[in-house]
Amino acid sequence: MPVLADLKRQSRAICALTAYDYSSGRLADEAGVDMVLVGDSLAMVVLGQENTMAVTVDEMLHHTRAVRRGVRRALLVADMPFGSYHGTVREGVVNAVRFIKEAGAEAVKIEGARVELARALSEAEIPVVGHLGLTPQSIHRMGGYKVQGRTADAALQLKADAQALAEAGVGALVLEGLPREVAAAITAELPIPTIGIGAGPECDGQILVFHDLVGLTFAPSAKFVRRYADGGALIREAIEHYREDVERRSFPSDEESYHLPGATRRALEAAETTGTLRKA
Repeated sequence: MPVLADLKRQSRAICALTAYDYSSGRLADEAGVDMVLVGDSLAMVVLGQENTMAVTVDEMLHHTRAVRRGVRRALLVADMPFGSYHGTVREGVVNAVRFIKEAGAEAVKIEGARVELARALSEAEIPVVGHLGLTPQSIHRMGGYKVQGRTADAALQLKADAQALAEAGVGALVLEGLPREVAAAITAELPIPTIGIGAGPECDGQILVFHDLVGLTFAPSAKFVRRYADGGALIREAIEHYREDVERRSFPSDEESYHLPGATRRALEAAETTGTLRKA
């Protein structure tokens, strides 16, 4: 991922955003974000699941293909869902190839300190983004969505894991749900870019979930989310106005309706008057 590495060298903050379909991918790309992630968070914000665990490889491929059609400039990364790389390293590589070959992703993202898999992906020439800290696919082991790295031992382990992933060929690293001091230390020590989400401002870049950013979620926002629009209220209001217009029969109007050409209309009226128009 040379483009992200160049931004780190230039000390220019990396802007990343999730997307899940053609529209959100295109809007993110046109807005100038550097990296678009087809996140497994689509399980929750698009498919209505309780967590990310239920989304399948086929569903992720489907959404990645849709986002690919909307993204022309930004780096496109696809999340590998739970179960797609938790068996053998070979299975993980085979599934990763599908995201590159079948869906058009330019890199895949994996969670946890899976150094052997990261090395195998790199050797297979598949760019890979790592993900440490609060890893949603590990919520059962973690006991929920909890900030990680709060103790000295935990912080040191995260630093060691980050270094090991970088040495294995990971091109960038998402840091989620960490004390900012821990994320800052990791960022300062790594040669690869870090992208934070709930990890403080010292990371090389930031990422948010599209639906959180534009206010299309229904659950209370996490502490680290900054909502830039209330899209839910805007869309709900638009639908309410549409319903009201339909009920009042003010939609569609005459201007929004199609009309026969004048000659055809006159011929039809004449046929109706003379009784020559027969029912079909």
